[in-house]
Amino acid sequence: MAVNNKVKSTNDLELKDRLVAINRVTKVTKGGRTFSFAAIVVVGNEEGIVGWGLGKAGEVTAAIAKGVEAAKKNLIKVPVYKGTIPHEQLAKFGGALVFIKPATHGTGVKAGGAMRAVLESVGITDVLAKSKGSSNPHNLVKATIAALSELRDPAMVAQNRGISVEKVFKG
Repeated sequence: MAVNNKVKSTNDLELKDRLVAINRVTKVTKGGRTFSFAAIVVVGNEEGIVGWGLGKAGEVTAAIAKGVEAAKKNLIKVPVYKGTIPHEQLAKFGGALVFIKPATHGTGVKAGGAMRAVLESVGITDVLAKSKGSSNPHNLVKATIAALSELRDPAMVAQNRGISVEKVFKG
């Protein structure tokens, strides 16, 4: 079930950016090799809003700046409840398969590399995460964002079913 949780405006948000990976790419021309950089960046306000972007440029700083601008254009809202997620979720993108599971207070963010950057940018403080398959940072970030975008809070479930929030937990 597709959930529409896009963020409308970025003007009033205090977003922090995290660099996930930088990749140097080479284009071979008649005159020799031309180097450029691709940077994947995650931005979030650490209060339930996150987005990712890819920037490519001849300089590292320009690539990061382009990545941040791209990330600000595709932000999503994630339900965060007491520092963790409401339920476990599995998502796949390309060869990367990610599994995220809620954890009790004090557990911390048990996730590696690219997944950790995304989860911390959202503002999740306690979660268990596992990545299976590809460790490509691009696909890991996209799979983690896909998993977070599929999360539903109890109020949303109650609204979709047309029942009260109390009945969601009883039934």
